[in-house]
Amino acid sequence: MSKILLLLSFVFIINIVVAQQTITFESSDNLIVTADLYEQTKEQPYLLLFHQSGSSRGEYKEIIPKIKKLGFNCLVVDLRFGKEMNFVQNETSIAAKTAGVKINMIDAEKDIIAAIEYASKKSNKPLVIMGSSYSASLCLKVAKDNPKIKAVVAFSPGEFFLPDLNIKNTIKGLQKPIFAASSQREFSFLKELFSDIGTEYKTLYQPTKGKGEHGAKALWANSDGSKEYWLNLMMFLNKHK
Repeated sequence: MSKILLLLSFVFIINIVVAQQTITFESSDNLIVTADLYEQTKEQPYLLLFHQSGSSRGEYKEIIPKIKKLGFNCLVVDLRFGKEMNFVQNETSIAAKTAGVKINMIDAEKDIIAAIEYASKKSNKPLVIMGSSYSASLCLKVAKDNPKIKAVVAFSPGEFFLPDLNIKNTIKGLQKPIFAASSQREFSFLKELFSDIGTEYKTLYQPTKGKGEHGAKALWANSDGSKEYWLNLMMFLNKHK
């Protein structure tokens, strides 16, 4: 019996190793970007996930299993502007400080583009990208004119880059499916941000059974209204695989 349990434990460990692989790739300014790759089959579409300020790829630790069940391969990226989340250090931020590379929020766009290039080499299908807070805004900007992007999920995007960059003006004319969610408090700003985007392209969501949460933390099980967020997100993702 003990041998059987040991074998099952070994198989379980192997499955975890195969399911998650920490990889690196270079950004356009030669910064080494760290990401976790969760690859199930080559035929499944890829969803790229980016964190909020002060965070890391650990922001998606409990989110990834549910995304995988929806039939996506996932690439969860450490952007240069971040620190730590759920005991997962932001390795890209550490590398940027070591190399003396710029680590402003807006410079993280280079890391997003590099992640898109990496994933697009693994799949001939258009990608879905998902951002949290400032990275949600950058995802919208990048998606507008990038043919490799099929759809965007944006949790709590906003005008984080003024006066250097106005996101509302930048994304005007974006014609790709968008799921954008926020807390109740943020929703009026969310509607204004997307006021120039056609209704046929945007799905805007605010929670009705709680105040909600800023960024992708809204999907955490202990967050107010997380089940509502998940239901609406899953309906969107199932349409845009």
